Amino acid sequence: MARVRYFAAAAERAGRNEEHRPETTLGALRDALSREITGLAAILPKCAILVDGARVADTTEIGPDVTVDILPPFAGG
Repeated sequence: MARVRYFAAAAERAGRNEEHRPETTLGALRDALSREITGLAAILPKCAILVDGARVADTTEIGPDVTVDILPPFAGG
């Protein structure tokens, strides 16, 4: 299962900092998170989502050795 890490407001909305997920593509992960975590669904479209540190397409396969980081927009300067 992919390791998913939530940061800042995404962690607050998800109610956790990290979890392991069974989805096999980034798109499936986005869909599942939007359905299952309603608070996260509101900000997920605005978040940067990185797979092993890089932005990738929703069709990208994710597996057990992958880390997905969900980073909401940060304010300040």
